[in-house]
Amino acid sequence: MAVTAEDVRTVALSLPDSSEKPAWGMPAFRVGGRIFAALGDDDASMGVKCPREDRAELIAAEPEKFFLRAGHDDGYTWLRVRLGAVEDVAELRAILADSWLQAAPRRLAAAHPEVARR
Repeated sequence: MAVTAEDVRTVALSLPDSSEKPAWGMPAFRVGGRIFAALGDDDASMGVKCPREDRAELIAAEPEKFFLRAGHDDGYTWLRVRLGAVEDVAELRAILADSWLQAAPRRLAAAHPEVARR
């Protein structure tokens, strides 16, 4: 079952101290004032934080799921995810939790070790 934009919203907002505030006219999810996920303008994809050094490996392993927007994502620690390729809400939760951990202030992340164990 493919996940939906509403699933993204539900899971993202379930993470500690997360909030929704639009960015570039699209729904974006923040922690500590930093964006950790944003829905695409078509609600069929989302962007998440991802170390640059990990992006190529993820894309090579699952090109139907992960991608970059050429010319746009190159200089950022950002990765795109096709929602239709995400297996289920559990996988979505793992992707969003990883992104949240990268964006969250260290003290907040340390106070919520359960996020890393999800």
